[in-house]
Amino acid sequence: MEETVKLFYEDSHLKEFDAEVRACLPDGEGYRIVLDRTAFFPEGGGQYADTGMLGGAEVSDVREKEGVVYHMTKEPLPEGKRVQGRINWEKRFERMQQHSGEHIISGIVHRRFGYHNVGFHLGDEYCTLDFDGPITKEQLKEIEREANGAVFENVDIEVTYPSKEELKTLDYRSKIEIEGQVRIVTVSGYDVCACCAPHVKKTGEIGLIKLVNMMNYKGGERISMLCGYRALSDYDRKDENTKAISSSLCAKEADIAHAVEHLKSEQLSLKGKMAALMQKMIRYRAAEIDVTGEIVTVFDGELSGNAPRELMNQLLSRGAKVCAVFAGTKEDGYRYVIGSRGEDVRPMCRKLNEAFSGRGGGKPEMVQGSLKGSEEEIRRFCAGGVRDEEI
Repeated sequence: MEETVKLFYEDSHLKEFDAEVRACLPDGEGYRIVLDRTAFFPEGGGQYADTGMLGGAEVSDVREKEGVVYHMTKEPLPEGKRVQGRINWEKRFERMQQHSGEHIISGIVHRRFGYHNVGFHLGDEYCTLDFDGPITKEQLKEIEREANGAVFENVDIEVTYPSKEELKTLDYRSKIEIEGQVRIVTVSGYDVCACCAPHVKKTGEIGLIKLVNMMNYKGGERISMLCGYRALSDYDRKDENTKAISSSLCAKEADIAHAVEHLKSEQLSLKGKMAALMQKMIRYRAAEIDVTGEIVTVFDGELSGNAPRELMNQLLSRGAKVCAVFAGTKEDGYRYVIGSRGEDVRPMCRKLNEAFSGRGGGKPEMVQGSLKGSEEEIRRFCAGGVRDEEI
């Protein structure tokens, strides 16, 4: 089949076009539409395929094989018919902003550090760039500032098709070995790279480049980037959150980090005071409980953290033979801790779990777990269902 004329290479900003349907091929539950020419970009160079409309048929994906571009639709189109194509321009332009921004960042990193871009993913929310060397936070800030300088200069982004002889003298970046004609995308003063994807025409169209995150990745660095409208949306979300936090803390927006640190410090202080009060409460509570029975059983819905175990130890110190403490409610279930300083409590744990759909275990002197049931049923079980000879 004759190769498709690729209008997206002639004009990356072409939103609508007319074309003739050359073939309509069944493909599962849908169709592959071949046109004589198209502005729909198939996936390539790390950039996803365009979506949009062909006449009344929605294009969900675009693929290329041996120079022929296939448009994936659910509806058929008559062969020989002329149709109007409309790409989803908002999505295309947003992707071009990210991709052109990536070229600038990668060019700066390569020039400054000699690192190569070894991975590029342009998703619907974030764009990630993988470099084969480390970058510090301070260096990342410098890279971001220089990249935005390129945006503010509004440099032309040029596309050329050098001959093999010209390529031999051209210093350009390329992730893979390329057969046939090489397409070079140049951001003057910042990057020269082989790339098959459409780009914005001037760097000013990128709007803003924001490097929002970084992490060590395979001995190098993975950077997350937002450009243009994505960066603006990210700023809007963060600005909204900042204002909400500022209002909640009654602090100026510029001071919310300090206010949060102050709040965190207060919380830690209050947690310490609460822990001390809990210790006092446990001592008072333990002093009130009768420890003369075979199994001392305690229910307390206010106990949390290590408090059940601490109460159990207090009661064992007072002479309890076996102590079982349950914290929680009938509706949410109970956490339990059972201990003894002279008995193996594991059999009791197993029987409790079997009787009340529980889970847990431990050592002979102490077990922990959780179960479901009512206080009355559990108390009755502990009082009569497990005898001393059984444990």
